Amino acid sequence: MINIYSFRFVCLILASVSCAMATAQPFCGWRGENRDGIYNEKNLLKSWSPDGPALLWETADAGKGYSSPVIAGDRLYITGLNEDEDREMFSAYTLDGKRLYTVEFGLPWNGSYTHSRTTPTIVDGKAYVISGTGEIVCIAVADGKILWKIDGGKQFDKKQGTWGTSESPLVFDNKIIYSPGGDATAVVALNASTGELIWKSGSLNAISSYVSPLLISYKGKRQIIGMTDYHVYGINPETGEIQWQFDDWANKDVRKNGDRKICANTPLYKDGKIYVSNGYDQGSFLLELGDDLSSVKLVWRNEDLDTHIGGFVLVNGTIYGSSWTNNNQGDWVAVDWNTGETKYKTAWEGKSKGAIISAENMLYCYDERRGTVALVNATDRFDVVSEFRIVKGDGPHWAHPVIKSGVLYIRHGGALMAYKISLS
Repeated sequence: MINIYSFRFVCLILASVSCAMATAQPFCGWRGENRDGIYNEKNLLKSWSPDGPALLWETADAGKGYSSPVIAGDRLYITGLNEDEDREMFSAYTLDGKRLYTVEFGLPWNGSYTHSRTTPTIVDGKAYVISGTGEIVCIAVADGKILWKIDGGKQFDKKQGTWGTSESPLVFDNKIIYSPGGDATAVVALNASTGELIWKSGSLNAISSYVSPLLISYKGKRQIIGMTDYHVYGINPETGEIQWQFDDWANKDVRKNGDRKICANTPLYKDGKIYVSNGYDQGSFLLELGDDLSSVKLVWRNEDLDTHIGGFVLVNGTIYGSSWTNNNQGDWVAVDWNTGETKYKTAWEGKSKGAIISAENMLYCYDERRGTVALVNATDRFDVVSEFRIVKGDGPHWAHPVIKSGVLYIRHGGALMAYKISLS
């Protein structure tokens, strides 16, 4: 019997969300404007009452899922399981929590941790989702009509890990990116209007990871940054050419352990440098791109920030996140972006590791074991200002929080809550 935290899978999930974009990424999707957990909000509360910020609304009908909501225009979109838990569904809500429609779009992963993983990507009135079994689906957000659907797993001979597909789609230039892994290809680009194949990369002969890929821009060129279970890689977004790969893991024994090849966190990117961390004693490292984007070199390694599935954020030159001790525990850590020096590593008393996002230079930390949400100062110590606990929903607290227009959204299983965190 698998312990609820012993999965490493959920690497996945993670689904957190937001909008708009800086390097031609989706307008609304996974972990904010640049997939980095930073939410560009203003006039937010700098402390909360002992009971937490004011609850605006809550619902218990989102369906079981680890994905995060996406707010686009005057609607909220989210994925979850149907009542029979044999199909994944895509739902639209008003911003006061009224469900407008729901449509079943695919088959969930049928192994352990079957909840929905994919955070929708919303572009030009369409939602793009990927089911736990690798079905790629385009949905009209106006009414929930499925516009096209392909079984990407079967079509591209996917080779995935123990916890299925956990990818939140990357969409740009009328392309949708899917990462099947395996012996045929590592990554494919599909026409976002039709689902037809545009290009497919070569193979890295590796299992797909649970990482949602990132589009970056450097020296006037763009590149897709993604991961297999063994590699970090850079791919030309126009042709699918694999331009570089990196597999020099600090803990090579863990990487060879068949059930511990776990990569779940979208890398951080800034100014030609790429930060990677994925738990299980792999530590973390910073890579620097060559000027022509055809190579990388290692800048530093750090053993203290060893993030499992909760992501990390870069705030004022410091990387913040939680570190894997085991599947039930972990410390909270801060590391200098330039040097890799650890600024602090500390336990959150009575809590565990978890997800992290940031807005207005404050940290929002979500304990995955007990469901405590904290507002934390981004300083050289783990300085909790306020905290409260999520008691609705069930299962591990793996969904990443989201902030949009002064509202903090927290998802726990089938429960979704909206809290007012703005000053006005």
